[in-house]
Amino acid sequence: MPERHDFDFLVLGSGMAGLFYALRVAEHGRVGIVTKRAADESATAWAQGGIAAVLGDDDSFEAHVQDTLRAGAGLCREEVVQHVVERAPAMIESLRALGARFDAAAPDTPAGHGYALGREGGHTRRRILHHRDTTGRELERALLARARAHPGIAFFESHLAVDLITARRSGVAGPERCLGAYVLDANSTLVHRFLAPITLLATGGAGKVYLYTSNPDVASGDGVAMAYRAGATVSNMEFMQFHPTCLFHPHSKSFLITEAVRGEGGILRTRDGVAFMSQVHEMADLAPRDVVARAIDAELKRSGAEHVLLDITHRDPGFVRERFPNIYERCLQYGIDITRQPIPVVPAAHYTCGGVRTDLRGETDLPNLFAAGEVTCTGLHGANRLASNSLLECVVFADAAANESRKRHGAAQAPASVPTWQAQWVRDSDEAVMITQNWEEVRRFMWNYVGIVRSDKRLARARHRLALLQGEIDEYYWNFRVTPDLLELRNLARVAALVIECAAWRKESRGLHYNLDHRETDDARYRVETLIRKPIGAGPRVA
Repeated sequence: MPERHDFDFLVLGSGMAGLFYALRVAEHGRVGIVTKRAADESATAWAQGGIAAVLGDDDSFEAHVQDTLRAGAGLCREEVVQHVVERAPAMIESLRALGARFDAAAPDTPAGHGYALGREGGHTRRRILHHRDTTGRELERALLARARAHPGIAFFESHLAVDLITARRSGVAGPERCLGAYVLDANSTLVHRFLAPITLLATGGAGKVYLYTSNPDVASGDGVAMAYRAGATVSNMEFMQFHPTCLFHPHSKSFLITEAVRGEGGILRTRDGVAFMSQVHEMADLAPRDVVARAIDAELKRSGAEHVLLDITHRDPGFVRERFPNIYERCLQYGIDITRQPIPVVPAAHYTCGGVRTDLRGETDLPNLFAAGEVTCTGLHGANRLASNSLLECVVFADAAANESRKRHGAAQAPASVPTWQAQWVRDSDEAVMITQNWEEVRRFMWNYVGIVRSDKRLARARHRLALLQGEIDEYYWNFRVTPDLLELRNLARVAALVIECAAWRKESRGLHYNLDHRETDDARYRVETLIRKPIGAGPRVA
């Protein structure tokens, strides 16, 4: 039978944002963490580069702010950027206190902070703390160990949130607010009610909406889709960041070559060995990601080549192996010794700069629904994320959301009665091939029509095709028992629609959004965030 689970705080997602938040509120109430697969399967664990913070003697908050604003192409909210940058040093110490380890500076380094600081694209100073080239994995390890050991935190692995529960949809008295979520137990196929006065969305990004991505399989945009369906505002979905350098190899799946390789002197070259970034941007190989990704895309289209080369063979082999051990070992598995051979690379969908809109407290405009991490649009990234600002954003807004959540603890109570999930009229599917077919079709036309370079005609084609597919998906959803694959497809299609709508509205080129029919930036009309919100309509399957 479907069950009801009551918590003081409900967390959807088990990456850095969700875990940090859970640890901060667990002293004030019971926390339930719902996660799609194993708790350590998150985008956090895949993050190679590091976390940005002003610690060097030659650095300043103002320099970090300006680098972020410059990368964001006029759409960052400056007060948010200032807030995040100034909170960074304190957040680093909080992570250290929770057991996270960062590489130490060499003994002869004059800086007094003690950290080995790297530099990445768009940064004018060395300010990236890292744990070799597996920083995200280290942060996930430290936070997950603390969370698993905490008696006030309960994990629900292999559980997928289906939809958010709201007062209006549930017929609960009082103002509109989030009350928790309906959650599918993937093992039993039952949908349970997880209720809490306060819910945090920490579900990560939506890279799997594209055919080629650096993201893990869990990144299907679930949080953005659920928040939109619940009535929260979504913003800037046209700004999907494509990482310039993913390993190109027939047996490699989604393996990222961190931007830190270029930060340590890596040079992008054509298949013929010609360095080309100095002809594109004044920062050459350290240009912002949107510039580098478009430059590689243009080179591939010009030459007809399948990939370009990332060359770090001129650096000391011992340094390369020590600084990038994970990349070195993985490439070696494919017969590429990066100390002697350049790495074949191509761009791939990497980071969702848009998402659920939040304020400085981490709250959405659906009361008592907070959000942190890649699922959000906080105003930090604008039209293009500066490298290694994402892990920083995770922890700053998870901390802010925890602070506000603790203040509200006790003032808000879960309702006595919320409708159970109704599925008595549905049946098991005998057409699961529809899910596979539509999944592949959505991802392929998003890559071809709504990718690194767009046009009005491509966007119109994508919109038309998606409208047909969404009709099929909705019919399937309402008539068959929900499964993890169906839920992810439903969310993926919704996110694709949001990306297309936002991209079609923006008749200019800015940051990560480049339209061949509108190549110039139009500050007079479009130096504003793209906001989109669902009209009040049908709710989830409830009695």
